[in-house]
Amino acid sequence: MDVRKFIIKTLIDTVAVLICAYLLGGVHVAGFGTAILVSLSLAILNQFVKPLLIILTIPATILSFGLFLLVINALIILLADWIVLGFEVLNFWWALLFSFVLTLVQSVLNALLGQPSEEKNPDRRD
Repeated sequence: MDVRKFIIKTLIDTVAVLICAYLLGGVHVAGFGTAILVSLSLAILNQFVKPLLIILTIPATILSFGLFLLVINALIILLADWIVLGFEVLNFWWALLFSFVLTLVQSVLNALLGQPSEEKNPDRRD
């Protein structure tokens, strides 16, 4: 991923975090700078911590038919809440709802802004 795509994705995710905080009463983001930090921290946590949690909880994930992955998503949100000052999520249930809404808002923003995924055209050269 080149720098331009990373910046665009980060800005889309930042706007998505702000929209979710506006829509959900149990989530508070202090401002745009905090939303950028939340977006970056979620990207880092999803890249490094989430795979480890998935591996450690394989039995629970299998027994729950994959629903335990929702718990892992909520825990990642709560971890970001703990890391980033100015980002507050009231409890686990708000974190779970934030995870759902964030994914939905990111999808809508990506569709509106025409951001293709990497898998759609792997031969494309910029």
